[in-house]
Amino acid sequence: MANALNSKTEPHDPGNDDAERAPLLREPREGLPDVTADPDALADVIAAVSAGSGPVAVDAERASGYRYGQRAYLVQLRREGSGSALIDPVHCPDLAGLDTAIGDTEVVLHAAHQDLPCLSELRLRPRRLFDTELAGRLLGYQRVGLGFMVERLLHVRLAKEHSAVDWSQRPLPEDWLRYAALDVEILIELRDALEEELSETGKLEWAREEFASVLAAPPKEPRKDPWRRTSGIHRVRNQRALAAVRELWYARDEIARERDVSPGRVLPDAAIVEAASAMPRTPSELLGIKQFGIKLARRHLNTWIRAVDRARDMGRPELPRPNAPGDGPPPVNRWADRAPEAARRLERARATVSGIAEDVVMPTENLLLPDSVRRLAWTPPATVDPESVAAFLRSRGAREWQIGLTASPLATALREAEKD
Repeated sequence: MANALNSKTEPHDPGNDDAERAPLLREPREGLPDVTADPDALADVIAAVSAGSGPVAVDAERASGYRYGQRAYLVQLRREGSGSALIDPVHCPDLAGLDTAIGDTEVVLHAAHQDLPCLSELRLRPRRLFDTELAGRLLGYQRVGLGFMVERLLHVRLAKEHSAVDWSQRPLPEDWLRYAALDVEILIELRDALEEELSETGKLEWAREEFASVLAAPPKEPRKDPWRRTSGIHRVRNQRALAAVRELWYARDEIARERDVSPGRVLPDAAIVEAASAMPRTPSELLGIKQFGIKLARRHLNTWIRAVDRARDMGRPELPRPNAPGDGPPPVNRWADRAPEAARRLERARATVSGIAEDVVMPTENLLLPDSVRRLAWTPPATVDPESVAAFLRSRGAREWQIGLTASPLATALREAEKD
C-alpha cells in the first residue's frame, strides 16, 4: 500500500480542508502514457501486459448522457511491471489479443456490472474478477464510490471532476486523460487492502462467490416495455395518454439511435409526459410545451405530432395496460387485503433477513435480493424446512454463502408466521 504514495501528490496545505483529509494524486507514477490508437501501439501494450505480473487493473470510460448506448470510448489498464496504458477503442475496437494476454489473470474493476458489457463488446472478457465496489458493499461500507474508498483505505484522493464528461470527444484533453490514468493508478493497492479486510472478517470466500457470479451472469435481456421507465410517467392517468408516451418514446429512440445521441438530448422525458397529457394536434401547440424548444426536438416536430396522432387514433384493444404485466407477486401494498397470510410471512421474512444483515454488517440487498424474499413469502414451498427454502433460493440465483446464512432462519420465520 505504501506504493500508492510514490505517486506525485499535491503539497499539504494546513489551511485547506481537502488537504487536511488526504493528499491529492496529481500525476501517474511513470507520467501520462500516450493514447494507444493503432495496431502497432496496441501490440506494444499487449507485450507489456504479458511481461507484467499480478492482477490487471481495468477501467472504461463511456459517454453516458451524450451518446446512444453504453460503448466504451477509453479503456485504461495497469499491471505491475507493465505500467499504465490508455487505449482508444474507437481506433482499436478489437481487444481480443489483449484478452488472450490477460488469460486467467485476475482483473480488478470497480463496479464491474457497469464496465463488463462494454468491455465484452471489445472482446475483452475477464475469467477472474475482483470488484472493489462489490467488496466494499460486502464489508458494509455505506459509501462505495471509488474516490471515497481510495481516501478511506489508502489515504490519498482522486480528483473526480471529469467523471461525467463526453468521452466520445476527440481529441481527448490531457487533463481528462490524466484523470483516467489515475483511476487505475492505485486500483491494485485498493484491491489488496480490501482483500485483507475481507479475510479478517471471514468474508473472502463470500466475495469470491459473488465475483464468480458476476462473471457468470448472462447478458441482460432487453427490457420489456422500456418506455414504461420514462421519468414522470406516474403522472399519466389514462391509457390513451400512456399510448402517446409509448409512441413518443419509440420515435425518440429511433432518432437517437440514428444520430448516435443520448435520447434525453433529443427530447427530455418531461417533454414526453407533458405532450402525452396535452395530446397536441399541431406543431404550434407542441411548441407551447417548453421542453420542445430545444434544438433537436424542434427539428422533429412533425415526427412528434405523428406519434401523438397514432395514439389518438388507436382502437381500445391497442392501448397499453395501465400497469406492465409481471411474472411475480402483486405490489406489496396490496398484500394485507388480498393475502394477509402472505403479508405476515413477508413481515417475518424481512425482519429475519434484516437481522442477519445487521449481524454480518452488510446491506440487506447484498445478503439476499428483496425480490427473492417477496417471492418466497408469496409462494413458499409446500413443505417449509431449511432444505426446501435453500432449494427455492438456489433456483432464484442465490449463492451458497447466502443460502447458508439465511435458509434455516427463513424457514423458521415462515413457520412462525403461520402461527400468528
